[in-house]
Amino acid sequence: MTMPTTLQLAVDARGVARITMNRPEVFNAFNELMIAELAQAVEQLSADASVRLIVLAGAGKAFSAGADIQWMKRASEASQEENLQDARRFAQMLHLIADCPKPTLALVQGLALGGGVGLAAACDIALASADAKFAVSEARFGILPAVIGPYVVNAVGPRQARRLALTASRITAEQALTMGLLHEVVATTADLDAALERWVAELLLNGPLAQGEIKRLIAQLEIGPVTAEVRELTAQTISRVRMGDEAKQGFAAFLAKQPAPWVPQADSDSTTN
Repeated sequence: MTMPTTLQLAVDARGVARITMNRPEVFNAFNELMIAELAQAVEQLSADASVRLIVLAGAGKAFSAGADIQWMKRASEASQEENLQDARRFAQMLHLIADCPKPTLALVQGLALGGGVGLAAACDIALASADAKFAVSEARFGILPAVIGPYVVNAVGPRQARRLALTASRITAEQALTMGLLHEVVATTADLDAALERWVAELLLNGPLAQGEIKRLIAQLEIGPVTAEVRELTAQTISRVRMGDEAKQGFAAFLAKQPAPWVPQADSDSTTN
């Protein structure tokens, strides 16, 4: 992987990858380069069999202030076709995060604004410190949260998404937790890594192929009637997965009262590179 200029990347001995957005001077607002580097990093980590999960974080005081205003200004002066291609690249980056076959976790401190909310919503699990503030702020600039919209709706539902987008007002971490944007709120930013370790420990107990199958299946399910097609999808999926090597290893380990082969050993050191 080409070393990025807007990100810091680390993978520990357990296969826990950490992507840290590293533009603290602009509160990790993303521009064309960061979008491209995030897409490349997520795509390559997703394809790496040694990587078990991906953590997305921000350097400095903020998670992400969303779109860099200079990038948005350039887009406003570009042609329709240039704007469309630019928006497609942003949409593809969010899709790569949401579609990643490995669990993804967002660590939010300080501010998550606009596209920063979209990044958190695209991840499977989002944790934040109590002082974090969130805003779907696009309307303040005369635009709308179009590309991030599906991920925000999936996280909080249509009515709360409308409230966030129409008012563009900031909400607290506790409010974000209540509406489903977050999964845990800790007292301070210093507590985020300890909370992350609890989630990581739980995730690493489970089969990596099973986790990928879980994400693919849930992505195909919608709230509503359990139709014949849905029942067939679920039956086909479980019948295929439980015949695989990972399932056989998991059953055998359980019956032998031994850890499954994918569970890290207790004395494993966590090192970065």
